[in-house]
Amino acid sequence: MVPSPEGDPTVSILLGGEMEIQGRMPWSSNGTFLVTVAAEGRELAAIYKPERGERPLWDFPGGLYRREVAAYELSVALGWAVVPETVARENGPLGPGSLQRFVDADFEQHYFTLLEEEAHHHALRQMAVFDVLANNADRKGGHCLIDTDGHIWGIDHGLCFHEQNKLRTVIWDFADEPVDDEWMDDVARLGACGLPEALVHLLHDGEADALAKRVRNLLRTRRLPEPRSDRPYPWPLI
Repeated sequence: MVPSPEGDPTVSILLGGEMEIQGRMPWSSNGTFLVTVAAEGRELAAIYKPERGERPLWDFPGGLYRREVAAYELSVALGWAVVPETVARENGPLGPGSLQRFVDADFEQHYFTLLEEEAHHHALRQMAVFDVLANNADRKGGHCLIDTDGHIWGIDHGLCFHEQNKLRTVIWDFADEPVDDEWMDDVARLGACGLPEALVHLLHDGEADALAKRVRNLLRTRRLPEPRSDRPYPWPLI
């Protein structure tokens, strides 16, 4: 398996640093806050999503912040730098929640503008594969960020890992294309070694089994799926 991220200095700061809220992020349906996290002589900007700020949903249980962390753990287990470093904090200023490294991005860019440049297609395809495995029900265009180094990250994974097929995404441009062999090797390794406990304990009963089934299904088809519902896109698109 991919080495644990526990020794990563960014993860260490997120886990143990002192948090200070700087303000609420605009246009977020749930309580989402920009914070600074200070430890070890360093200070990071991060996004804090407390459980108490979540709006109840009919189809997802509470504790969406755990799914944010689970998405990062899946990214780590695959060896893919798709999701920024994300941890669970029990002692946040507003109670338990997720804490994710803030991506210093060009916020004028989103999936549809990134798609215009073929150089980004490789990273966007990988994100599409990740979303299939995570069963992402809310991959909006604005959830694809490009940082100052040109790396593309995926954010906002609170609506992932449901037992039922709920894939809703803007990334259908690569539907039915074969998945790159290098990524399939990573998926095969995950299937052979099993899901890491750090991921499994964040999910509800049955969700880990459903994830393992999606892993097996992708190993069988080796292709990105085509839309399988009458609501394949999230709303709003951005």
